[in-house]
Amino acid sequence: MEQELYLNNEGLTFRQMALEDIPDVMVIEHEAFTLPWTEDAFRNELTQNHFARYMIMQYMGQAVGYAGMWTVIDEAHVTNIAILEAFRGRKWGERLLRELMKTASQLGMQRMTLEVRVTNEVAQNLYRKLGFKPAGLRKGYYSDNQEDAMIMWADLPERGSAYGSEEGSEAY
Repeated sequence: MEQELYLNNEGLTFRQMALEDIPDVMVIEHEAFTLPWTEDAFRNELTQNHFARYMIMQYMGQAVGYAGMWTVIDEAHVTNIAILEAFRGRKWGERLLRELMKTASQLGMQRMTLEVRVTNEVAQNLYRKLGFKPAGLRKGYYSDNQEDAMIMWADLPERGSAYGSEEGSEAY
């Protein structure tokens, strides 16, 4: 039982991504995606894109995951979400997405959207669990293999009622 507590959400914290996080993010990015973003892309998101919001998930002080979104009017568009391979299978992806959804709601967003590979059933199941529903396809969306992307949407709770306040998280 003690081992299970250790592997649970103990020690997880969430904070706003900073430029100094980019090297850690690049490790996660290259592990998680066949078409990873570049350092310059993340630098631009953090310094030039006023719609962008990115967060880091840390475990015992180490960056183990990150997530990002663009917030436009009342909609949040998830740009990416990823966790280091060694830390997958602990339901931390769910924890990270819940934190992103909570942040979006706190920022006044009413809906959230994302694209996911049609073959990525693990991610689709997570998104469905958190209220996302399929809304269409983007044909040939992924340039590495021309795979289609499923577009999914979820309604977010009203500001103040979103997911409660979790210890270790900071609003930004």
